[in-house]
Amino acid sequence: MTLAAFLSAGGIDALRACLRTEAPVLPLAPTRGDYDLNPTARSLAPRTLVPAAVLLPIVARAEPTLLLTLRSEELPHHAGQISFPGGRVQDGDVTLAAAALREMEEETGVTADFVSVAGFLDVYETGTGYAILPVVGLLREGFSLKPDVREVARVFEVPLAFLLDPANRQEDVLKWKGGMRRVYAFQYETHYIWGATAAMLVNFAERLHDAS
Repeated sequence: MTLAAFLSAGGIDALRACLRTEAPVLPLAPTRGDYDLNPTARSLAPRTLVPAAVLLPIVARAEPTLLLTLRSEELPHHAGQISFPGGRVQDGDVTLAAAALREMEEETGVTADFVSVAGFLDVYETGTGYAILPVVGLLREGFSLKPDVREVARVFEVPLAFLLDPANRQEDVLKWKGGMRRVYAFQYETHYIWGATAAMLVNFAERLHDAS
């Protein structure tokens, strides 16, 4: 069954069936992370992780796409990388999903009323000390993009079917903190999607495959 057929058969309920329906509570306890492919890189010392949330915005087209951002080259961290809209959870965020939706609007200009939250993926731990909750949402057509140029160089869409196809998934080895690190990656046209973003897509693909 194609992704489009899967979603059209059950709509957002079909999507919810393959996701966690209840958001975890703070402090977030990751079950996946950068260390899945790099188990020897994990420090044995306990550390406090910074809570964050990202939105996986699935654009509800005839053939669904995923909205992604290319980060500005001017940013001090992760400059020029491809990521989901998202960031740290702030004191004013009522829920973790609200944090992801707020970041979506701040970074891309897409307002929360265009998004229907379907559920959540597994909490992800990054090597940089974040515990990230991926929030999956259906983004209805008709939205307008007004990217914050201080953070976002470009907003673009990738066919979700491409990202969910295991044949398009890579495991690459990159230099990181003076050593080598294995990462998941996708090469779509000129866009190299890697690291935590790619790993969350792998998590989503596994859940969708099991459900369909």
